[in-house]
Amino acid sequence: MNLIDRAVAVISPQKGLRRMAARKQLDILNTGYSNSGASKQKKSMRGWLFRGGSTKEDIDENLDTLRQRARDLYMNTPLATGSLKTIRTNALGYGLVLNSQIDHEFLGLTEAEADAWETLVEREFGLWADSLMADALQMHNFYELQQIAFLSFLASGETFVTLPYRGHKEHWYGLRVQLIESDRILSPSGASSNILSGVELGRFGEVVAYHICNMHPLSSGSGKKEWVRVEKFGKHSGRQNILHLLESERPDQRRGVPLLAPVIESLKQLDRYSEAELTAALVSSLMTVFIESTEDDDGSSSPVGEGGIAEEDLIDQADETTVELAPGSVIALAPGEKANTSNPARNNTSFDPFVTAILRQVGAALEIPYEVLVKHFTSSYSASRAALLEAWKMFKMRRTFMAKRFCQPIYEEWLTEAVLIGRIHAPGFLEDPLIRRAYSQAEWNGPSQGQLDPLKEVNAAIKRVESGFSTRARETVELTGADYWRNHAQRVREEEARREAGLDIAYLEVMKAMQGKEVNEEDGED
Repeated sequence: MNLIDRAVAVISPQKGLRRMAARKQLDILNTGYSNSGASKQKKSMRGWLFRGGSTKEDIDENLDTLRQRARDLYMNTPLATGSLKTIRTNALGYGLVLNSQIDHEFLGLTEAEADAWETLVEREFGLWADSLMADALQMHNFYELQQIAFLSFLASGETFVTLPYRGHKEHWYGLRVQLIESDRILSPSGASSNILSGVELGRFGEVVAYHICNMHPLSSGSGKKEWVRVEKFGKHSGRQNILHLLESERPDQRRGVPLLAPVIESLKQLDRYSEAELTAALVSSLMTVFIESTEDDDGSSSPVGEGGIAEEDLIDQADETTVELAPGSVIALAPGEKANTSNPARNNTSFDPFVTAILRQVGAALEIPYEVLVKHFTSSYSASRAALLEAWKMFKMRRTFMAKRFCQPIYEEWLTEAVLIGRIHAPGFLEDPLIRRAYSQAEWNGPSQGQLDPLKEVNAAIKRVESGFSTRARETVELTGADYWRNHAQRVREEEARREAGLDIAYLEVMKAMQGKEVNEEDGED
């Protein structure tokens, strides 16, 4: 307080308090966000309940609830199921396919030698990837494992993958892929403070190990829970022992958040609303005729629902509060009772616009445009194409994530084993990390984007190639997901076969014209 404020307070304490309050208000006015988003004075902001915390409080302590609710939505809510499977189908399809792209210039190989090596590796990798022996459980091949890992990542927020080696007498390779559900990574009882939600941290906050429970924590089994500590990298080999698929949204985040987390409430409420509308419409269609009487023939009242369903067909007789109805029901009322029904005005005309508005918000949170989310393309060609292009940005991002965090590390593990057992010849692979990287480079191709108007898309691709903006190989992948050079070799064989069979009319006409020209030239010489 300054001298004037003190003097006023001595003379009039009430005025002094008002001056102090006014000065406090001046202190918090016009100081950046305190007058807008961080305001605690505006009535519109006073009711905002919030409490911030670290990733431990905001994420880790809420993960169990988020996972269970997200998975429940996936299993029981059509929209949640459709949204996750839409991402899965467009990002991966049946599975990303290896396209070896070694750095032949660094390795000192010609293009022909590089092509031969790449073809051999892709064929050899297919031997392992197409086999059930790629799976530690011997149930799925490598491409199906991609789908399971990705769906689990979307629904639970993360997936863990270990890469054990197990020999088999009928298979060359011992590498196995073992998927672990995120719930099994949890801290043992009495764990030290550097183990957070099953993730063990080092001196600098780096992840050094994961603690895996031998059984699912939500399992009804009666077995004893035991934990196995798996180091992230091997001490001697430096090999990555465990892969952790998660999408971090904050620094210091160690565990993943389900994709549906921001829209759990919206989806659940929408599901309840849809179920209520369906039930109301169904009940409204079943209740048809009511008969009011003074008494039954035997002098007793007739229970509601007696005329609707035969007694032997009733399914809930034990509950007296249940009324079972059937189409075209004739309901007998007790003496003195009258049927007063509310008119639900079904079909509800506001149902579809309201659901559409909510779905647009859900789609925005999931990065899936409304048209793609509900597979409803009724707008113009330009609007529908814009929706597909916007969705495809997200699909490509998810595909790149799976390629770099799942497919590529597993491929490098397989390639190392193939070199060690002599199935693949790669000089210097085990000695020089640069050489190993050059041999390991690859692309992972998935399903193509799809076209609303294939003719326009093909013409645009031709112009990009002719103008030098793209290549035939890239456009082949983008349009069909196929390999250009394999297509080229196949087309050469096809065209030769057509010519030999006399089916290539254009080729025959050219040959006839050339023969006619030669005859004319000979006549001219004569």
